[in-house]
Amino acid sequence: METPQLIDGKAVAAELRKEIAEKVKLRVERGLPAPGLAVVLVGEDPASQVYVGSKVKACEEVGFLSRSYRMEKETTQSDLLTLIDTLNADPEIHGILVQLPLPKQIDVQSVIERIDPQKDVDGFHPYNLGRLAGKAPTLRPCTPYGCMRLLDAYGIDPMGKNAVVIGASNIVGRPVALELLMARATVTVCHSKTRDLPGELARADIVIAAVGIPNFVKGEWLKPGAVVIDVGINRLDTGKLVGDVDFEAAKAKASAITPVPGGVGPMTIACLLQNTLEACEAVEAAQG
Repeated sequence: METPQLIDGKAVAAELRKEIAEKVKLRVERGLPAPGLAVVLVGEDPASQVYVGSKVKACEEVGFLSRSYRMEKETTQSDLLTLIDTLNADPEIHGILVQLPLPKQIDVQSVIERIDPQKDVDGFHPYNLGRLAGKAPTLRPCTPYGCMRLLDAYGIDPMGKNAVVIGASNIVGRPVALELLMARATVTVCHSKTRDLPGELARADIVIAAVGIPNFVKGEWLKPGAVVIDVGINRLDTGKLVGDVDFEAAKAKASAITPVPGGVGPMTIACLLQNTLEACEAVEAAQG
């Protein structure tokens, strides 16, 4: 089989960030405010600190107003909700992102639901997930949105194709299944109770892996010519980053595949910026 096409998330994300930066520059020249993003980190999770740093840097690159709030690991749920209320009421802030995971004393769903849906640039609020389910999306979950933009950038149309999503989380699996349904794919969602995962994958034209287990998807399970989008990012004991798909084996079967790193990851941050810009523009549209 021919060498598969590498789906370069870094390049697609860079192009999207460039478009956003140009729009922000034009806004500021017209006397309009730059979009504002508030990022909240509770505790000192090393991976979360890296993610937050990347998001703050990305904001600065495109000309956003960026605010970072770092709270102690012992922070109470009440204190975090109070901060969210303050940010909800702040007209300079158009997007609020609370970095997950949160310490065990804080109920994640309560935090997600406290964020104003119009500032929920992660796209996790039940309102925004409901809009996506109803085929009228507003702010879309960033990683699934990034997956769809990657497919679009490479001219891969899901319409009529068999798509298999591995993983059923509220962050990736469920919303990406809704995105694929909206694109008129035939969608199967697999999870830990799926009886015959290799059999499901053998019929899949598009595979989106979001299970969080390194090298979980074996190359021999894939249909020849499948498109593989690997959302996973796992650090091995050696320090190497790998996805949920056995990349080397999958390359022998796939027609197109995302690398890890450099595939979906950069798109997640780029789509966060896109959501923040759209949230800012929606406020102005509502004000007439």
